[in-house]
Amino acid sequence: MAYRNKVYVAFDGDEDMSYYRMLTAWAANTHNDFELNNAHDLNKAYDSSSEESIKRQLRSRFANSKLFIILVGQHTKNLRKFVKWEIETAIRLEIPIIAVNLNGKRQADNLMPTLLLNNLSLVIPYKEVAIKHAMDLWPDADKVHRHNNEMTQFHYNDRVYEQLGI
Repeated sequence: MAYRNKVYVAFDGDEDMSYYRMLTAWAANTHNDFELNNAHDLNKAYDSSSEESIKRQLRSRFANSKLFIILVGQHTKNLRKFVKWEIETAIRLEIPIIAVNLNGKRQADNLMPTLLLNNLSLVIPYKEVAIKHAMDLWPDADKVHRHNNEMTQFHYNDRVYEQLGI
């Protein structure tokens, strides 16, 4: 089994690429402590010849991932081919899931993919400090909730955001 130290980021590649690129820019900035050990850095020589070859490469990324982040935009919940499969795979592999609302909402709204509403995950707004906080703390919290069989969606209360300065 591969050593799981990567963060798998799923998103709408047609609509939300700029948000994904900003995540990677935050991680590349040497003046802050935002780290993103990105699973997308694996197998960059991408074979897009068929759906199965793409999924095979994505499975390799999942095998090395300790955390799954999904960027939730306007159209994410309607993406059936790969994003839905990625969510199902993260759930099946019991990888901690952080759903990041690109609209800034702190809780699930009508844009949230249905699969995430009834499965263990954390919802946060698209803010660098909130994402870093969640990446640091949610994997351990996920283990506790999983152990207690609390398979639902969570969000931070206002006090956490006050402490984060947002």
